[in-house]
Amino acid sequence: MNASIGLLAQTLGTFVQIYLILMFIRILLSWFPNINWYDPPFSVLSQLTDPYLNIFRSIIPPLGGIDFSPIIAIFALQFVAQILTGLLNGLVPY
Repeated sequence: MNASIGLLAQTLGTFVQIYLILMFIRILLSWFPNINWYDPPFSVLSQLTDPYLNIFRSIIPPLGGIDFSPIIAIFALQFVAQILTGLLNGLVPY
């Protein structure tokens, strides 16, 4: 049981790291206006990251033409992941 909780915490941490990398790539690529988000490599990235980012885009409007919602989305994801990982690691006695 303890090993499975530790494995769950490690898997959650790995998933969050991979998702953060995908979000950083998506954010960096958004600076290039020539990218067609319907092309296969970009459409997959968009389909994976946009549902999460759209939650924050609907709450936080762009200020001066700059979209700050990805920054808040990244902080929120890291915050929740740290809390969940900490809770799961707290359940595993050393």
